[in-house]
Amino acid sequence: MREEAGGWIYILASGRNGTLYTGSTRNLIARVARHRDGLGCEFTRKYGVTRLVWFEAHDSIAAAYHREQLIKRWRRAWKIALIEEKNPFWDDLFLPLSNHTLPGRRPRGSGAESRDPR
Repeated sequence: MREEAGGWIYILASGRNGTLYTGSTRNLIARVARHRDGLGCEFTRKYGVTRLVWFEAHDSIAAAYHREQLIKRWRRAWKIALIEEKNPFWDDLFLPLSNHTLPGRRPRGSGAESRDPR
C-alpha cells in the first residue's frame, strides 16, 4: 500500500482516558504533526489533544473516511477498548512512528520526496 494512494484513520487523546479525537488522512505523520503544532483543528488545539494513541491503514482514503465516520458514532467505551487492545498504556505512538518508514513511504531526509515524478 502506498501512503499517497491509501488512507489512515487515527485517534488522538489528551492523555490516558482523556479527551479523544478521531480523524482520517492520506499522510498520517504530517497530519498528526499539524495537530501537535496546534494547526490540526480548533478542537484538538483547544483541548490539548495531541497524543497519537491508535491508527489503522486502509487501501483508500475513502475507506479510511468511512471507518472514521463509523468510529465517531461509537460509544466512548468502545473507542477506549479499541485503543487499549493494541496500546494498553496509551503510549504516544507519534515519535516512534515518525522515526520509522510507513509502508510505501520513503525515509525522511532521503530527498526522494521532491524528485518523485508522480
